[in-house]
Formats: sequence, C-alpha cells, structure tokens
Amino acid sequence: MDWLSKFPHMDDETLRTLKKAIDDGFRAFTRAYGDTIESFFDPLQFFLVHAERIMVRTPWPAVILVIAFIAWFASRNWKIVTGCVGTLLIVGYFDMWEDTMKTMSMIFVCTVLSIVIGLPIGIAMSRSERLQNTINPVLDVMQTMPSFVYLIPVVMLLGIGKVPGLIAVVIYAIPPMIRLTNLGIRLVDKEVLEAADAFGSSSWQKLRDVQMPLALPTIMAGINQTIMMALAMVVIASMIGVQGLGQPVLKAIANQYFTLGIFNGLAIVGIAIVFDRISQAYGRRLQRHMETVHQ
Repeated sequence: MDWLSKFPHMDDETLRTLKKAIDDGFRAFTRAYGDTIESFFDPLQFFLVHAERIMVRTPWPAVILVIAFIAWFASRNWKIVTGCVGTLLIVGYFDMWEDTMKTMSMIFVCTVLSIVIGLPIGIAMSRSERLQNTINPVLDVMQTMPSFVYLIPVVMLLGIGKVPGLIAVVIYAIPPMIRLTNLGIRLVDKEVLEAADAFGSSSWQKLRDVQMPLALPTIMAGINQTIMMALAMVVIASMIGVQGLGQPVLKAIANQYFTLGIFNGLAIVGIAIVFDRISQAYGRRLQRHMETVHQ
C-alpha cells in the first residue's frame, strides 16, 4: 500500500540534475548576455530617472495644481477634484511627499510602458484568433504566477535597482491592458464596421476612426486595472531597490514599526484611489460621449 501514500515522482538524482542544468544554463546566459540586456534598458532607466526627478523637484503646489487640473479634465466633478487635492495634502502633511512622488513617477512610467507594449498586442489579438489563442495562456501565467517569482530572473539578469523593479511591475500589471484592448475592439458593433466598409474605409482607417474610438472606454478600464496592479506590486518591488512608499512598508515589516507601515500603506491606498477615481471618471465620460455619437 506504499504507492497510495507516496505520489510517483521523478528520481531524486535526475530531478537534481535537471534543476542544476537549468540553473547553470540561466547563469551562463546571464554572464554572456547580461551586460547587453542591461544596456538595452538604458533608455528606460533614463526615462524613469528623469520622471522621478521632475516629480520630486517640482514644487508641491504646482504638482497639486496639475493633478487637480487633470482630475477636473477627466471628471468635470468638483468632489473628485477636492478628494484628490485633499489626499495629496494629507500625504504631504504626514511627511510622505517625496516617497509619494517617487511612487507616482514609477506608476506613470509603468503605465506608459504598459500602454506602448499592451495596446499593439491587444490590437493584433483582436485581428487574429490564432494569435489570441497563443497569447491568452501566456497572460494567464503572468496573472497567476506569484509576484515574488518575477523578481528572480529579473534580478539575475539586471541586478538590484529601479529598472529591474520597473520590469517586474510591468510584467505583473500589463495583462489587463492587453486583454481589455482586445475585448474592446472585438465588441465594436459589426453594423458600424459594415457601414465603414460601405464608405470604402481601409483596414487602418477602420481601426483609427471607428474601432479605437468606440473601444476607448474599455481600453480606459484596462489602463485603470493596470495602474491598480502596478500599485499593488510597489511594496514587493521595493525588495529589489524600487524607491517610494514601498520601502518604508518593507522597513516596517522587518522592524515591526506599526505606525510607519500603516501610514505609508494608507498613502498607497490614497494614491490608488486618486488614480482610480480619475481614470474611471474619464472612462465614464468617454462612454457617454461615444453613446451620444453612436446615436
């Protein structure tokens, strides 16, 4: 009955040999191509460093005014504007302004990168069933893989720093952007596309003038989810050198500083609410506008 208590498995020596071969192969790849891969990401580091520098060095009244203007443009709602401004004032009052600006610059760069990469992939998926069936399992793995696991290959390739953290955050946060872009374009009314065909629109013209505008509310929902997932990854990314609100939380966990962890955790929640309210309000405005145009 021993076979009932023990699941059949690979021989221990064979398993060790297999794991060692994979580990040695990855280390050899890192030694051979690590510097080349690192230099490939130099423009990304330049973008991230300068975005952080601008956010940190800009006077706080100017930052609050810009965010208030963005909130008003997106929502046309004074309650949302007041909530965003109030959140930022509270964050600054509790001496978390600099860390908050570093976190916001990281989220901004992650979101831009996710849009630049995710939008074309989502568009390509919407045009090909085969491509969709190929990429969907990859997205499933990306969304279900424990976030700590992303850090291992990234750190082995690029070491500790901002760029490895940024890459790990993007890998974790980009699937909603790809999925909802694909979904938004596929949900465009077939009758509208037939009308565009009747007017002699090319494939590019249909995408630019019909599919993308009508899919924009759904794409905005994807951007919203990408931002939320990026914020959720901030604390974990702080383990490999990403500065911002995540590092004090990590320090609080290591040293059992209750108030430090709670304050910075609430600051992350506040920033998440600011991003969420602005992006959702803008998505709703786009939805209403598209419904009006469609009618």
